This record gives sequence, structure tokens and C-alpha cells, in this order.
Amino acid sequence: MRIARSIQAVAAIAAVGLLATACGNLDSSSSSGSASSAAAAPAASTAASTEAVPTGTIKVGFVSAETGPLAGFGEADKFVVDQMGAYFAENPIVAGGTNYNVEIIQKDAESDSKRAAEVAGELINTDGVDVILVHGTPEMVNPVSDQCEANQVPCISSDAPWQPYFIGRGGIPGETSFTWTYHFFWGLEDIAAVYQDMWNQVDTNKKVAGFFPNDPDGQAWSENLPTMVEANGYTINNPGLHTNLSQDYSSQISAFKKNKDEILMGVPLPPDFTTFWKQAKQQGFNPKIATIGKALLFPSSIEALGDIGENLGTEVWWSSTSPFKSSLTGMSAAEYTQAYTDATSKQWTQPLGFSEALFEVMAAAVIAAGGPDKQGIVDAMKTMKVSTIVGDLDWTTGPVPNVAKTPLTGGQWRKTDGGAFPWDLVIVSNSIAPMVPTGGTVEPLNK
Repeated sequence: MRIARSIQAVAAIAAVGLLATACGNLDSSSSSGSASSAAAAPAASTAASTEAVPTGTIKVGFVSAETGPLAGFGEADKFVVDQMGAYFAENPIVAGGTNYNVEIIQKDAESDSKRAAEVAGELINTDGVDVILVHGTPEMVNPVSDQCEANQVPCISSDAPWQPYFIGRGGIPGETSFTWTYHFFWGLEDIAAVYQDMWNQVDTNKKVAGFFPNDPDGQAWSENLPTMVEANGYTINNPGLHTNLSQDYSSQISAFKKNKDEILMGVPLPPDFTTFWKQAKQQGFNPKIATIGKALLFPSSIEALGDIGENLGTEVWWSSTSPFKSSLTGMSAAEYTQAYTDATSKQWTQPLGFSEALFEVMAAAVIAAGGPDKQGIVDAMKTMKVSTIVGDLDWTTGPVPNVAKTPLTGGQWRKTDGGAFPWDLVIVSNSIAPMVPTGGTVEPLNK
């Protein structure tokens, strides 16, 4: 597969350096107080004066999965869109001497790639948007990005490892890239480093059970991760890619037991891991440590498992303890997660910060472009550097054109003792993102 071949052309693990330079235009103006009832922190206005009347409008399309099996990725999006809408209403973007109001048009891709492409087409051809923002796995990001590339509309995306985004769409490192589509997230080299750091903290036989679905994420992970971990003595047992939303995983569980795998990893859909893990416990598959991408990102996934969710691990892209703040509102990660909880009575979730950061990048690009000129926006993105609530983003350092890297850590779910919510995602590995504080150390599943 081209992903497996092409990735060898890229350096293995790229460090995400802290940038000293934020987008100066974003914080050069005065604050007007809170942007909405949810955003109580002082806001760094994008406008030179909050009393100036906007003289133009920027239309922004926003696509994610609000319903379906990927709905966890879009769970916080209504809050983010409402909060950003209120913020820009008070703080219009000032670019090229003009004040621009921001109109956000939100679309639900329904966790379906075909629907994602359809709503992107609607935003482009019917709504006439100036730029599209999209997040939530390659199934959502790739078809929307492809539509934007074909129709010459700027697209900024996140929440998908850069390899299935870039290589999966036909990009070839060092040879071909894209013109209209830009992305920020971590890569498979980062997940390999974080997971191995977690595995190294538990005494195992280094045999890894690979639970991979037959979708863009599963294909990329299963083809690339085995070579990334074998240098440290780990071997991944992949009995075959499973079909999403299956109801019986007995064949995979049998293969893992037969091979005496003591580590579990994978990137299944949230409902699929719930089904798998309950069957694994019933059938006597008890690995010493589990690191599961995608499915275990959300509090709802752990709540669905109950007691058997204790110490299950996952990657942590962003959390309430992330040491970053928004270039728009000035809110820290801790303040933003608290604002979300206050407004919704829900526990923070990782995509919350990345959804907000999409608007930060959009605003920085429009300001750098001098307005909502499509060609100007993509030209600005080529050299964009901006500090956001999810970290310092730099499109000049790669790992490939059109992509900026974000920090990544690892965490385990732990029961809380009288906390506001029953579970807490505790960061236990920051080996490649030391700027993010840990809250504990790795604990085995079967203590």
C-alpha cells in the first residue's frame, strides 16, 4: 500500500518544538470582556475596536460527525460553534483595514464519508463559503479535503494522523502535495513512541495483539506500526482487519489468546471496542496493558464499560492540564474545559480544544491574507505559525507540506474518588511532549 511505502521517505519521529512567535495580529488589539456566557475569561479581540461596525462577512463552513458511531468527535462542537459565533460577533476579524463579521455554517457528516463529501459540496456550491473547517478521523477529514481541493476552496482540518490524511489522499512525501488543504495533528510515529513508552513501564513478553478495523485508520495503523515498534523487540499479531460495527470478535480473541499476547492495541470505533472488550473478558483474554486509539478518547466510552474500564490506556492529544491558551479568547485549556462543563454539565473531551483551534488558525490565515481571499488564505497557510489552545503550530517545519504537528501524550482511565465525574483520564506518559505535565504513572490492567 502506498502509505506503507511512502512513509519510509519521512523521518521517523519529528519533535514538536515550541515556537516563540504567535500570530501577532491576533493579540495586538484590546479586549471587550467575555465573548459569551460560556467564555468568561478575558478575550484578546481580533478587532481594533469592539465598537466598529463590520463592513464585510466571512463565511466559514464547519463539518464534523455529530451523529453516528463517530459522534464522540463532534460532541462538543455545538458549544464551540456557539462560543466562537458569540466571540466573533463581539470581535470581528480585522484584515486589510476591513472589519469582517464571521458567519459559521455547521454541517453534520453523520459519521459517513459519502455524506461528508456531500455536505462539503453543499457548503461550496450552495452556501458559498470562503473556507471550510473539518475534524474527526480520516473518514470525515479526507472526503471534505478532497472536495475543497477539487473546487479550489481553502480547507483547514484536524483530528486525523497526518499519514492517512496526507498519504491516504495521494500525497507523496518529497514529490507531490496539495494546494488548497492544510492540516494539523500528530502522526503514527508519535503514537508508536507514546505507546511504547507506556508498554515499557509494564513487564510483558512484548507480544502485542493488534485490533484493527478495515477503514483508513485501521489500514494505516496496521501497515505502519509493526515496523515502528519491532526495533524495540515488540511484535504485533494482526489476525486480519475486522469489519466496523461487527457483533462477534471471537476469532480475534482466540488468535490473541493462542499467541499469548500480553499487550493490546488498536484503533476501533467506540462501540466496537465496547463489544470487543466485554467479549474478551468473558472469553478469558486478559492483557497486562491496553492502549487503544480512537475508541477510548471519550468519557462516554469508559462509562459504557464500567469497572472493566479501569486503567485502559489511550493517546491524549489535549486535556484540561495542557499548558496552552487560545490566541483568540486568551483562555487556558483549564479555563476552556471548565467553561464547557459549566455550560453543558458534561466532562471535557479531547476534540473540544482542536475544534476551537480550527477557528484560531482560520482567523490567523484570514488576517495574514488581508481578508477572505481564497488564494491569499492558502498562500498564508504555507508559512503559517500560530500558538493555539492545542499547542504551537508551524506549517514551515513539516513533516510534509500542508501539515503541522501537535504534541501527544498517553493516559489511562482511572476511577475518581468523589470527583465531579466517575472517571478521569490521567496522563502517564509525556516522553515526546515534556511540556505537558503528567498526573501519574502507568499501572497494569491486572494488578
